[in-house]
Amino acid sequence: MTLFLNVYGVIWIALTACSTTGREIPGQNVVSVAPIEVPDESMYPRFAEPIPNVTVTVGRDALLACVVDNLRGFKVAWVRMDTQTILSIHHNIITQNPRISLSYNDHRSWYLHIKDVHEVDRGWYMCQVNTDPMRSRKGYLQVVVPPSIIDNMTSTDMVVREGADVTMVCRASGYPEPYVMWRREDGQDFNYNGESVSVVDGETLTITKVSRLHMGAYLCIASNGVPPSISKRIMLMVQFPPMLSIPNQLEGAYLGQDVTLECHTEAYPSSINYWTTDRGDMIISGGKYEAIPVDSGYNKFMMLKIRNITKEDFGFYKCIAKNSLGETDGIIKLDEIPAPPSAFTTTQKPILDNQTIRKKGQLVQTNEAISSTFQGEVFDGQIRDFGM
Repeated sequence: MTLFLNVYGVIWIALTACSTTGREIPGQNVVSVAPIEVPDESMYPRFAEPIPNVTVTVGRDALLACVVDNLRGFKVAWVRMDTQTILSIHHNIITQNPRISLSYNDHRSWYLHIKDVHEVDRGWYMCQVNTDPMRSRKGYLQVVVPPSIIDNMTSTDMVVREGADVTMVCRASGYPEPYVMWRREDGQDFNYNGESVSVVDGETLTITKVSRLHMGAYLCIASNGVPPSISKRIMLMVQFPPMLSIPNQLEGAYLGQDVTLECHTEAYPSSINYWTTDRGDMIISGGKYEAIPVDSGYNKFMMLKIRNITKEDFGFYKCIAKNSLGETDGIIKLDEIPAPPSAFTTTQKPILDNQTIRKKGQLVQTNEAISSTFQGEVFDGQIRDFGM
């Protein structure tokens, strides 16, 4: 309290100068107001309520309120405590800060306005009354800052080889200090050093022995309770040579049929895919052949449609995938198979349904259909039995 009186007691030395001129004393950064002695304690001003602490987002306006009962002829001043700066005395603004203004109501409520709050405005503010001894109340102005990503300290899109270790960094600023977390943009879990996780806390994300399954977009998200939270998207690309798998290495087809051969490839950078015959000739789409590529990320589906199979089409077909890191291929054999019977096997239309049929001169009523699916002697025997 002694230090407090030493710092601020000088404010109240020259009441007359303040009340008559309303100007600062030359060469000083404080304006003084002489204390008024009142013999009766009940006649002293009293603070009707504490000065509430105020929290405001940077860039907004702040309002600090000081309510004094029974002020009578006493004067009220606002002081910035940490810089020892007098902001106002009674009706007069003392500070040169253009963002600070004063308003009052009924000689009882005294409001300190701070427009477009900056971080430097954070701190303690005191409302004083020039009694002897001086009376005061103080309130804290908390200035909060929403989070922001520090771009020059944060990772950008990355390309790494499969099996290497990778570290992504995300730095954020704000007040209070932001909390930083990582997750995949698609919301899927990912393998993080042997564990399947959805979220990783902290400014750094280190993945050991990265695989193609880690490939994708990651979000660095910073939040500190001050809206809005902010995120940055970082793309992780994992390079690896082509790999190939074949669902069916042996396909069968009969003469005249259309058939489709299929290979699956994985590669990054994206591979160049094509088909060849067993003689090594590259197959070009058009006419008899149709090569159909289907992309899905680093996966590709190679399909080769061969129309109207002839004897010359049977044999071996090769699917090939190449990128800057390597190449691979796979072989599919196309064999001839017997054509299915064309009669009685492909037609399913009933030939008799709820009909009266004659068998050996007798009338027979049936509700069961006799269809053309009957084959060979069984079917022929039934025809004979019906006298047809």
